[in-house]
Amino acid sequence: MNIFPRRSVRNTSLAMLALCSTMLCGSMALSVSPLDAISAQDRTAALRTALTQGAQNAIGKLGAADGFLGNPEVKILLPGKLQKADKLLRMLGQSQKTDALVTAMNRAAEAAVPEARALLTDSIRQMSITDAVGILTGGQDAATQYFKRTTSAKLTERFLPIVRKNTAKVGLAKKYNELGSQLAQYQLIEAKDASLESYVTQKALDGLFLTMAKEETAIRSDPLGQSSKLLKKVFGALAP
Repeated sequence: MNIFPRRSVRNTSLAMLALCSTMLCGSMALSVSPLDAISAQDRTAALRTALTQGAQNAIGKLGAADGFLGNPEVKILLPGKLQKADKLLRMLGQSQKTDALVTAMNRAAEAAVPEARALLTDSIRQMSITDAVGILTGGQDAATQYFKRTTSAKLTERFLPIVRKNTAKVGLAKKYNELGSQLAQYQLIEAKDASLESYVTQKALDGLFLTMAKEETAIRSDPLGQSSKLLKKVFGALAP
């Protein structure tokens, strides 16, 4: 015998259904991030602005006199075992020669970096909405990693001739390549570092991407400190 009236059971069921529905909606509301309230167009526009700003700042810093040579974080030094040769030459009073080579390598990088401007701009322009979402919700250097994937090969092609032209001015460049080839055979330096032009080009790229990563981190860390309202709005929504 059912001791509960049928209407009471029905009302209880409806109440439980309503409660579950409310809890579900509440849970869904909690899972929605502030970024979801911003249109895809605004998100993409903000990211393009941030990428352009970061790229221009990095190029401006590195493409100037002493941009590499005067910055310990990106200064290009002799690779591997050649550092020991450098110490020996200094002990023998030949420091001027190695100083000239180090200066030439860094000047070559400073001359090459401005060539990145057009390629980075093209990469930003071709970025899809899917790319933008992935970069925005990625790590602190997600944008820099995107640039690495999309521009490294072309940047290498652009940088090499400029680096070659600048390092050719130093008589030690030819000797470096001869010595580098021998050292690579004995695995005393990596094969990719045996050519002065290739070594400096790779170091120029490393310095560029490192500096861009720092610019990206600065924007993500302080969105409210940016001059653009759109950057404040979108990157502010990403802030924890």
